[in-house]
Amino acid sequence: MIAIAIDDEPIALDIIKSHSSKVPFITLQETFTDAFAAITYLQQHKIDLIFLDIKMPDISGIDFLKSLSKPPMVVFTTAYTEHAVQSFELDAVDYLLKPFSLSRFLKACNKAHELFNLRSEKQETKASHIFIKDGYEQVKVELDEILYIEASGNYTQIQLKNKLLSSRITINDLADLLPKTDFIRCHRAFIVAKNKISRFDRSQIWIEEKVIPIGATYSGIQLT
Repeated sequence: MIAIAIDDEPIALDIIKSHSSKVPFITLQETFTDAFAAITYLQQHKIDLIFLDIKMPDISGIDFLKSLSKPPMVVFTTAYTEHAVQSFELDAVDYLLKPFSLSRFLKACNKAHELFNLRSEKQETKASHIFIKDGYEQVKVELDEILYIEASGNYTQIQLKNKLLSSRITINDLADLLPKTDFIRCHRAFIVAKNKISRFDRSQIWIEEKVIPIGATYSGIQLT
């Protein structure tokens, strides 16, 4: 995996460099004390993982991550504990408290590597399931169980055959995980499973008793 590290303290970056050199599947390509220089770099290079400090002078790691439209995986590195919950709400892979040992660093890298492999497998083969973040856990969701998906405030609700699952994942990110041959976006707030559609007209889709609108910008979609 290709990684970069962002921290305003050069000593902290030296520790990440040293630890990364001992992890065979991590290539630390660049380090940055200036977060804004890192933004420019990310616009020009494909990166799989960021080791990201939270307390920085010009922009916090939290705000830095929020500024990225399609962020890589992130492991937060910080001396403070108070941002742990917020970091996991932003789907951080892990949260390392400074000073962290090589073994703790390796644990975070292993978690990132496992997630990286899951995403790679999905791209290579047609997946039968996806993993959705539910609190602090990744929950396995069988694709054939999904009826429809609805954006609802800060959450996305996934209606399965027998239960409703709520996650902090955005509907846009979830759309990227789903196979386009089986699921279709019909509204800015809705994605439907094609094989669960019982009937439809120009403005609505029926999935069982649920009536789902077709947005004006999606009026030309192919539902069959």
